Amino acid sequence: MLLGVAGFYGLAALGVQAAISSFVPLQPAHASDPTPARVSMDGLPVEALRAPSKIDYQRVDQRLARLAEKPDMVGLAVAIIENGEIAFVKGYGVTAAGTTDPVGVRTVFRWASLSKGLAATVVGELAAEKRLSLSDPVSRYAPSLHLPGGSEGRVTLDDLLAHRVGLVHNAYDDRLEAGQDPRQIRAALGSLAAFCAPGACHGYQNVAFDAASETVEAVTGEPYAQVVREKLFAPLGMADASVTRDGLMSAPSWARPHVGRTTMKVDEAYYRVPAAGGVNSSIFDLALWMRAQMGLATSVLPQAVLDEIHRPRVATDRRNGDFSRAMGQSHYALGWRDYDYAGHRLIGHQGAVQGYRSTILFDPVTRSGVAVLWNSQSNRPSAFQLEILEMLYGQERHDWLKLDENRASGARIAAR
Repeated sequence: MLLGVAGFYGLAALGVQAAISSFVPLQPAHASDPTPARVSMDGLPVEALRAPSKIDYQRVDQRLARLAEKPDMVGLAVAIIENGEIAFVKGYGVTAAGTTDPVGVRTVFRWASLSKGLAATVVGELAAEKRLSLSDPVSRYAPSLHLPGGSEGRVTLDDLLAHRVGLVHNAYDDRLEAGQDPRQIRAALGSLAAFCAPGACHGYQNVAFDAASETVEAVTGEPYAQVVREKLFAPLGMADASVTRDGLMSAPSWARPHVGRTTMKVDEAYYRVPAAGGVNSSIFDLALWMRAQMGLATSVLPQAVLDEIHRPRVATDRRNGDFSRAMGQSHYALGWRDYDYAGHRLIGHQGAVQGYRSTILFDPVTRSGVAVLWNSQSNRPSAFQLEILEMLYGQERHDWLKLDENRASGARIAAR
């Protein structure tokens, strides 16, 4: 199956990044996996999508170009999958403010908390291989984790990956950001007052969640970064993906972090909790990752593993913002969020570390979704997902990106 005409606006950007043969097959992980697409490196359309496109990619391209020009933006990269095919991939803006270095589809960004879905996937695979059980106590594999009342002996891996460990949200993130060792911080968590009984509520974590990387290393006897490379990055063809700060900064093209328009140093704090926030990749790799999570690389990610990690575990509180208000019921699964949107079940996550933001959202039934990586602290691109959902589901269109400044937020915009 070749890439669709409707989605080819973004893939012209590939020609900027690679001077190779005119067509590059994206090989499936195994002969039994569907082939994603064949990408034209000269930007020419090659074949229509199997199913008619519901997304106006010309409009998408125009709006993203306008978004990149906003003063709170520096660079961003976007991938859209429609009907299981990578239909649109493109970079906008620059890798660093004050330069002309363009963001391309191979430019590497930080995933931030999108990393949690990768950690849950690895643990889910180890469970499927019978090397551990999700019902095992975390203390069996991650002795650094201490919890209020000694509950680390009762909290399971399932609880850990669903943020049901009984701690207040983001416990001791401040200590991590101050440079303390994550294992020492995990040991200190036991001195906190319990937020709720283990397994009874959702309390989002970073330091505690990274007991997942400790677990992976204990079970495999290998460094976490090596395990995820061997089990996921390499077989999925995620050539730009890594799990260290050096992996980001050694990439041929990498996006610098920004606060406002000020270029910042890359903060190492959340690289020290790799399961919670350590992954980097290009938008093209993130598209491959999203496609695999849709069940289109089952030789690498069996459907049973996906079903397990995507299954909702605990209701989450409602947050402010256009995206959260647009969602109905919201739950946390294992490293993933589970949403109801106008009767459609969606799976996704968002991420934020200093100078970077990220988001991924997809419909596992239609196998359509969108991912965005950007190198500023603007919240504006998060709402882009809503514009794609409105097109996918034939809904009234709104200016969620707030590009039309003469209109009220969320005002109706005419279809073109």
